[in-house]
Amino acid sequence: MARETSGITLQQLHYFIEVAAEGSISAAADLLYVSQPTMSAAMKELESRVGRALLLRSARGVTLTADGAEFLGYARQVVEQAELLEQRYLGRPPSRRLLGVSTQHYSFAVDAMVRMVRASGAAEYEFSLRETRTWDIIEDVRTLRSELGILYRNDFNRNVIDKLLRDSGLAFRPLFFAEPHIFISRKNPLAARDRVALDDLADLPRLTFDQGANNSFYFAEEILSTLSSKQEIRVSDRATIFNLMIGLEGYTISTGIISDDLDPEIVAIPLDVNERIEIGWIGHSAIPLTEQAQRYLAEVRAVVAGFGVELLG
Repeated sequence: MARETSGITLQQLHYFIEVAAEGSISAAADLLYVSQPTMSAAMKELESRVGRALLLRSARGVTLTADGAEFLGYARQVVEQAELLEQRYLGRPPSRRLLGVSTQHYSFAVDAMVRMVRASGAAEYEFSLRETRTWDIIEDVRTLRSELGILYRNDFNRNVIDKLLRDSGLAFRPLFFAEPHIFISRKNPLAARDRVALDDLADLPRLTFDQGANNSFYFAEEILSTLSSKQEIRVSDRATIFNLMIGLEGYTISTGIISDDLDPEIVAIPLDVNERIEIGWIGHSAIPLTEQAQRYLAEVRAVVAGFGVELLG
């Protein structure tokens, strides 16, 4: 007679990973072509076997408990290693590449995604890159809609950002420090300058990224957000902000790292202020990054290093 196992199965781990990604037991069941009762029973059995609540259930779907977030990290590693074994010894084709990234509006984050996709050579993949608001980046990573996020902090917003991250079970890992620059059109008269001061910007429209309902100075994507401006336009995407730089000779303040391939009409000019911008990535404190996420961060570092910026860590 076969001995009944009381361990965790790979199928349960696959199910759990999909439930966490979808935020819904029924949506995960539809995706994996199993019935909703079967998926629900599998999740309850998994929780029973590990002896901990992994999911918080509500009418709106499911979210991970603190134990569930930690468990997800290990589940991903086990499934990833099992797939590697099957590829090596059973001749199975490589699995579909998956990765979600949420970021503030940085061209280096886009450039890194381009390089990662090109280098992967994967026949099938499903990547998401969300350029979005600061609060939403943190929420995306907290709820595992994205595996990692990219944002900045400085002396002004550090305490607020760090507290929000701690409360969300997330951690900030520095990538590099950047000196503040303004982004302007190549046709802007200031584009010929080696450096600019704040006084030089007094008569130009200041362009900032809208932060929606969480429009606190602490969540602004640009430093010096508390300084007043005679002309200010809030936008929601990077294409619009670049069009306004060209059409209205507006400016925004950012890292100075901009890709000529992706944004050929925009230049970065150093801003003469006593500030530094610390760029980093955020992720769950208890969840190790997947191999795909590590590849993406390696490409981010490579892109940034190509601009002569010193990397941290």
